[in-house]
Amino acid sequence: MSIEQWWPKLKPSTREWLIDNNGDAVPAEILDEIEDAGGSVASGAWWVGENGPSGFYFSDEAIDWIDAVGNGETPDTR
Repeated sequence: MSIEQWWPKLKPSTREWLIDNNGDAVPAEILDEIEDAGGSVASGAWWVGENGPSGFYFSDEAIDWIDAVGNGETPDTR
């Protein structure tokens, strides 16, 4: 599932955290919420970046997408 599909299903506080901390490692509890909303970090989707010992990170494209949303823009649909 693409970020455009699961993003609206996140709690507003989670979306705010992701915007405010864009580019940082995503905490486990937020990853759980993303997965509960339909986003699988194991899917290889375009928004999935690195996932390893240092944590989960969004791809550069996803960081740009989140930045656009945080700026009140409507990012291109993938």
